[in-house]
Amino acid sequence: MDSVDVDTRQRRRPISRGLIPLKVLVAGGFGAGKTTFVGAVSEIPPLTTEEQLTSRSVGIDDTAAVPDKSTTTVAMDFGRITVDAQLILYLFGTPGQSRFWFMWDELARGAVGAVVLVDLRRVDDCFPAIDYFEDRGLPFVVAANAFPGTEAFGDRAVRDALALGEGCPLVRMDARDPRSCMDALVALVEHALARSPGTPVKHARRE
Repeated sequence: MDSVDVDTRQRRRPISRGLIPLKVLVAGGFGAGKTTFVGAVSEIPPLTTEEQLTSRSVGIDDTAAVPDKSTTTVAMDFGRITVDAQLILYLFGTPGQSRFWFMWDELARGAVGAVVLVDLRRVDDCFPAIDYFEDRGLPFVVAANAFPGTEAFGDRAVRDALALGEGCPLVRMDARDPRSCMDALVALVEHALARSPGTPVKHARRE
């Protein structure tokens, strides 16, 4: 299976009946880059539910690390990416704030796994997402998103800080870069398939 170049995503390829669809969640804390991730990699114009932050969120949404952030996801983000001739992923970005967590169970229904975005300047924000997927036995990968001014930490330090087991993949990525997002998605699919060997998709190969 030859993977498609993400940069050609605007060609609007028709969906083949031979494609196997998989649902993937893109999760993480407030301002971790979920909407950016979905928008960067989606081959269709992404559906977003962004609303302006208002004075009512002061003291609730911590924007100290992301001072330029003026909107927040209040329901979900949605996008689609065709990985190769066999596999298509439907992406559902989860809301990051705790007041919207009641939606996670519905969004997670039928998902093959999740990409959990982490801002290494505020790792505590990703713990609810990690705990959620661990508690439900849903495969996930942790994706350390590159933010300006982030201190360089080795993989072992990141794993220790997040209490990640050795079986959980850790990837470095940039949510603004389509190729980087695709690599994180492929890592998730490979991880999920390794845990479910009976899945009809044999593998997802990087280009």
